[in-house]
Amino acid sequence: MTAAQAQPLVDLQRLVVSLRRKRRFWLTTALAGLILGCAVAIFLPAPPTAVTKIMVVHPDDSPTDSGTLMRTDVAVLSTANMAAAALKRINNTESPSDFLKDYAGLGLTNNVMQVTVKAKTKDDAVAKAKALADAFIADHTARTQAAATGRSKALLQQRDQSQAQLADIDNQAAVEVGKGRNSNAGALEQLYTQRANLVSKIADLQNQAQQAGIGSPEVIAGTQIVDAPAVQPVSKLKTYGTDGGVGLAVGLALGIAFAAVSALVRDRPVLRREISQHLGASVIAQVGVKPIGPAKLWRRSKAVTESSRVALTLARAAREDPASLSLLEIGAASSAAELAVELGRSLAEDGPVVLVDDLPGKEVSRLPVEGNVQVVEAGDPAVARAVRRVGVGTASPGTAWTDLSALGAEAVLVVRAGFANTQWLHTVARQLADCGVPILGVVLVDPDPKDSTDGTLWDGLHTALRGRAAVVAKKQADAVVELELREESKPIEWPGKRDTERRRRPLERTRPPSPHERMDVDPDAPTRRLKPVQES
Repeated sequence: MTAAQAQPLVDLQRLVVSLRRKRRFWLTTALAGLILGCAVAIFLPAPPTAVTKIMVVHPDDSPTDSGTLMRTDVAVLSTANMAAAALKRINNTESPSDFLKDYAGLGLTNNVMQVTVKAKTKDDAVAKAKALADAFIADHTARTQAAATGRSKALLQQRDQSQAQLADIDNQAAVEVGKGRNSNAGALEQLYTQRANLVSKIADLQNQAQQAGIGSPEVIAGTQIVDAPAVQPVSKLKTYGTDGGVGLAVGLALGIAFAAVSALVRDRPVLRREISQHLGASVIAQVGVKPIGPAKLWRRSKAVTESSRVALTLARAAREDPASLSLLEIGAASSAAELAVELGRSLAEDGPVVLVDDLPGKEVSRLPVEGNVQVVEAGDPAVARAVRRVGVGTASPGTAWTDLSALGAEAVLVVRAGFANTQWLHTVARQLADCGVPILGVVLVDPDPKDSTDGTLWDGLHTALRGRAAVVAKKQADAVVELELREESKPIEWPGKRDTERRRRPLERTRPPSPHERMDVDPDAPTRRLKPVQES
């Protein structure tokens, strides 16, 4: 035996095989998700959506702008004040906070913004989009005009301050001129210079204030709706495809996740290596299950061929040893019944065969039998009189362990992959060992077609089929050797050998039998002694 290796925390090979075996489940969940997504698209269609585009002109726009101004406009559009202003235009009593959830703005370029509005009806969506666009344009122009007015007021205030300074300088200059000859020419010249600068500044501020008061007519004229609100057309095929694809992806992900978690938690062996280790017996053969659906036409013949081949293997083992054989199923009652009928048909070539049906569902009795094969139930008198019998029972949960030894002295387990957990496989192996029923091997039902693990144990050769084959081969070899030795020990025959032996044989001379050899003389009788004759 090889040294036991540390088992990984998560066996990826087993996980992949488990997911592959449960592909019907997660494919079903994916299909359910697809159907549910399409149903949502049909019965819960998307609300009507109106789309409009607005040209927004900024007074401080520049070619080097990276979209900051447009992002600011989108943020302003998404405010409660803007939503309330739009609802007020159409006399809608909806809450602004709820309306904020139904529309969104998107900056397409630095000067074009797209507004999308959802509503219960198409007319309502178009009206809300128009009101929202008008409210944004009014707010944008009002803010621009307010900025221009504020700038004009600031310029006028600076002009008034400059005029006050000019009046003060004029007073100083008049005082200095009033001194006559005592006036300071340098100071007077400086005052005149300051007066000239203030006059120029006042004129400049007056012009700027007038320009600012005009505002930004290009902003007011350029900011407008360039694409009137219209209901966005919806493609049903695209909608169904989108919703169905999302449902398919979600269903597939949930199905695979559930299958993976259940494979890790339930601990049901599916690999040949694991099943042979937990049962303590080698996997001698594997058979498929009856296909369901369209594959039934071309896969059924393959399943029948596999069952017949396995039955021939078991029949050879049963012929080599006269001990009774039993087939015990674990999650594969129908497969065990079919295998038993095939085995009985193969053994019937040598004589009558009795099949003991001890399955809970009596699957063997439902199958047709031919020839010298008789199907009886457990306890039937024909079981005791049978020369060759094959018992069919179950080792699934709820089994009466004490009755398994009556089905056969040796057992072959017919196990469905992924049916029983590790604990139950250990229980079956331990109970059969306690009953004194050796396991010849395991027939694996519905295995993974890509499972290449080794299901052969290298111990227990005395109970395995390969060990039995070795014993039979040894017996045959010993018989051949014994026959050869007998042939060698025979005397050599040649022509005239018997005449020569007859001449060499001494003559048989007859002699009278001794008194104790005679049948009429008692050997225990006293012996008479004769007296000698006296001479006279």
